[in-house]
Amino acid sequence: MDPCPFVRLIIESLSLKLPFAATKPAGSGVHPTATPCFCVLKLKGFPTQTALLPLCPSPPTTDSSSSAPETTTSAPGFHLDAAALRRVSGKPIPLRVSVYTGGMGRNCGVSGGRLLGKLQLKLDLGDEKENAANSCSRSGTNVFQNGWLTLRCQPGKPAARIHMVCRAEPDPRFVFQFGGEPECSPVVFQIQGCIRQPVFSCKFSADRNSRSRSLLSDFNNASSNGTWTKTFSTREREKASRRERKGWMITIHDLSGSPVAAASMITPFVPSPGSDRVSRSNPGAWLILRPHGFSVSTWKPWGRLEAWRERGGAVDGLGYKFELMTDSNGGRVAIAEGSVGVRKGGRFDIDGRTVREPVSRSGSAKGFVMGSTVEGEGKVSRPVVQVGVQHVTCTGDAALFVALSAAVDLSMDACRLFSSKLRKELCHDDQDGL
Repeated sequence: MDPCPFVRLIIESLSLKLPFAATKPAGSGVHPTATPCFCVLKLKGFPTQTALLPLCPSPPTTDSSSSAPETTTSAPGFHLDAAALRRVSGKPIPLRVSVYTGGMGRNCGVSGGRLLGKLQLKLDLGDEKENAANSCSRSGTNVFQNGWLTLRCQPGKPAARIHMVCRAEPDPRFVFQFGGEPECSPVVFQIQGCIRQPVFSCKFSADRNSRSRSLLSDFNNASSNGTWTKTFSTREREKASRRERKGWMITIHDLSGSPVAAASMITPFVPSPGSDRVSRSNPGAWLILRPHGFSVSTWKPWGRLEAWRERGGAVDGLGYKFELMTDSNGGRVAIAEGSVGVRKGGRFDIDGRTVREPVSRSGSAKGFVMGSTVEGEGKVSRPVVQVGVQHVTCTGDAALFVALSAAVDLSMDACRLFSSKLRKELCHDDQDGL
């Protein structure tokens, strides 16, 4: 498998140094020393990003322009795929930075804050051929800024300074796309430019009588039975059992037909008492599995995904938490948590900067790990999965991330309101679109 060229624009070591006059309170109002400061980052063609800025103490008699701050933060950063790299090939692009103080508000922080100053960096990411070559060799880091910069502000006012490290690194990734919706048992293609090559096939099943299909019994007892008995009374269990969504499983096969990964629903998705939604207090759960030993029917847990439906005012969200299994006794550590809007969808991402455990057999957890598109309710979903090359040592590693992506996508259906009907592929024989 050959990866696709990606470049990751990293913006880190962020800190703010206020002018001496700005640190002295003068009457009522917003004072930056007691109010959070933040910056808004804009790169054409990408969503605006926001990052908090810790204040760097700087006595007026000390020249610390060359010293690095002790406390810093990082921005999420920008990810440029092959199409984006083609757009910026051979020409500099502006990164616009605006610094504010006060509440972030709703509109990227602008409406709730007071502007302290702005600056602009010109970034030259090179040409397309150079990026492709650097991406394959994982070399060619380009540092655009490393140190303090003075913000432009209104004439006559003292200027604040911002510390920033901005660099671009090759970040090659394997890209896969489901040929259809996961519940329709599609083929999975590897994407490289205009080339689509089949690498996996999927087999989805919805078996009401399934009990994890050869999973270890301790995982069933700990994650399913215990939570169930603590949450529901006997009467509520009987009522909910007629409306539960359980027994879903999707198996990923390689081109030879051998199973290389799977996602199995081990905790049913059921509505909380008195409602028609899966609540965070009683989420459904999946195990992401890899083959164990020489038997094709024996699986070993690799990760655990919980999902529920979050209330979000006018628009609900699909809440999720993914945990990586750390040992054979069921130990696990959370490496991804967030939500995706049920109307417009979004992305499920795992970032190596927040991971402290090895994600794959390579033992590396640095940089981008994986990302997957998630469509909103009622929309045709063919997830696109990106996996960092450092986390793939064999086909089976890639298949695990494909299975995880399928579980996230299927959770959007599993968490639909129970007053809504599911498509026939997701229903058991004794269900009528519940």
